[in-house]
Amino acid sequence: MSAGTVALAGTVLFAAGCSTGGTGLRDGGPARTEPVAAKTGAPSSAPSEHDAASATALVPHASGKPDTKVDPIALIKADPKVSAEVKRDLKPCSGKEYPVDVSYGKITGGPGVDIVVNVLSCADALGRGSFVYRAEGGSYENVFSDEQPPVYAEIDRGDLIVTKQVYGKSDALSYPSGEDLITYRWNGEQFTEHDRVHTDYSNVVDGGVPAPAVSQKN
Repeated sequence: MSAGTVALAGTVLFAAGCSTGGTGLRDGGPARTEPVAAKTGAPSSAPSEHDAASATALVPHASGKPDTKVDPIALIKADPKVSAEVKRDLKPCSGKEYPVDVSYGKITGGPGVDIVVNVLSCADALGRGSFVYRAEGGSYENVFSDEQPPVYAEIDRGDLIVTKQVYGKSDALSYPSGEDLITYRWNGEQFTEHDRVHTDYSNVVDGGVPAPAVSQKN
């Protein structure tokens, strides 16, 4: 198994996907307007890296749904490409609720279903890291990572869409100065940037909604 390849247990769990800032129809996972801590039937204790790495995953169907839903906690903790900081902070927000969103879809052109995992913070539900896993035989390989918060990734009509909110020094958490919406496409070996849209928001007046000023880079 390569350094970026992670195998999963046959008994697996699922956290519902959510969306922030995406556009268009989604290929995998339900979407919400803001990311929140996902409810997941995660095990009472977090799986060890050894347990997750040594387990065997079921190969997903090519239809957009995997044979079985993936345990995102085991996937992240067993992945050597995920930083120690993200793994250390990946804990239940309350009870068995982990702040993790998962989407399934076809974005790398492989025979299996790809998995997008977003790790959020418990306090404010901001994206701590976004990761894409490609099915390789009976395991999953990390083919995309972004750990520069706030970040959130989703599947949009076969593309990988990454949203990064932009904050100024005086910005409140609920009102960023703007955002970058980046479209990535698979070139057969890796994801490359295909399109970028930057939106600058005006100041909020009397509690109104920020007015966007959009610039686009093709």
